Amino acid sequence: MRQPKYALAAYDIDAEEDDVWALCADAENLFGDPRPPTRRTYELLGCAPEGGLSTALTRARAAGSAPLGFLALEILGKKGERVEEWYLEDVRVLGDRPCARDLSRRDITIEARESPHNAFDYPQCPPLSPGYRLRGARNEPSGSCRDLAYVQNQPDLVEPSVRLLGCSPRGALRTALDAGEEDLGHAKLVRLDATGRTVQSAVEGELIAWIPSGRGRGLVDLTLEPWSERPPAAAQEVWGLWDEGRPSEPNLWARCGEAGRGFWLDTARENRDASAPDAPPGTTYHLDGRHITDQAGFFCALGEAVNGPGGYFGWGLSALDDCLRGRWGARWPFSLVWHEAQVARLCLGLTPRTGDRPATFEELLEFLAAGGIDVRLA
Repeated sequence: MRQPKYALAAYDIDAEEDDVWALCADAENLFGDPRPPTRRTYELLGCAPEGGLSTALTRARAAGSAPLGFLALEILGKKGERVEEWYLEDVRVLGDRPCARDLSRRDITIEARESPHNAFDYPQCPPLSPGYRLRGARNEPSGSCRDLAYVQNQPDLVEPSVRLLGCSPRGALRTALDAGEEDLGHAKLVRLDATGRTVQSAVEGELIAWIPSGRGRGLVDLTLEPWSERPPAAAQEVWGLWDEGRPSEPNLWARCGEAGRGFWLDTARENRDASAPDAPPGTTYHLDGRHITDQAGFFCALGEAVNGPGGYFGWGLSALDDCLRGRWGARWPFSLVWHEAQVARLCLGLTPRTGDRPATFEELLEFLAAGGIDVRLA
């Protein structure tokens, strides 16, 4: 019979060991991929459009709507000086109407999504501010507006609570249930493998309800309201591959898609043996390149080359740079024999890296060489 898949523990960031409250047979509504950024409707009130905004507005009047792209709103102080900035991306102009307070200006309706780089949720002008100065993607002027209004499109979707099924309560949770307490406390859920060993943290939140479970006498079903991000759908596949413990077979990660490979790296990092000593400088490692079709695959393969199946040695270039400083299984300088390198050469891209785009094969080679790694292609 399968052992419990999850353990529920008290949420205590200062505790050296988890205070387990329950073992749970399964969970519902646990997994959830991040939703794409929500597009919302805004109104630029009292707007004097210039440049790209003026052009897009003219096109929107003729076609019903028109793309604008990026729009920066500079929040102005009472003397017209820049105070802060707020950004909208993928902007589309929907139309306009005369501004009721100033007929020389327009109220322009746009649809856009908030930039993930915004430092706050909504821009607020200080007292006596003249409003916002508008700029485009290349810092070019796009006019000004006196206020910004948010138009409620539809209510945000509420994700269902996580249900923990067939739980055997113990300790403080058992005491709280027996006493009929309504406040059951803050907890974290961790994934277990088939032997009962902790694989990875799953989610954190507040226990808000319980009912007797139909899975057995003395068991309960608990309701957890998460406050942390849920594990992605790809976690189910990865945890299945780690169910018998840390993998002993190489390249199991290659069965996963790109999202699963990215989560595999998280799992490998959480399961690394931090007490293991580094191999001496000058060691030669062999990188199996048969499955390196994306950047996540490169780091899965590199982790296994250095630290064996299920091993970890960085999830990106910045993390790799940290690993090269030691205490992650290897220390530079060392040699890396990259077998079947032509797979990565064909799959990792052909253009120079910009922004968040993954590195190309040539860029990876340059980075490795700069980090003191002698790469030999085989």
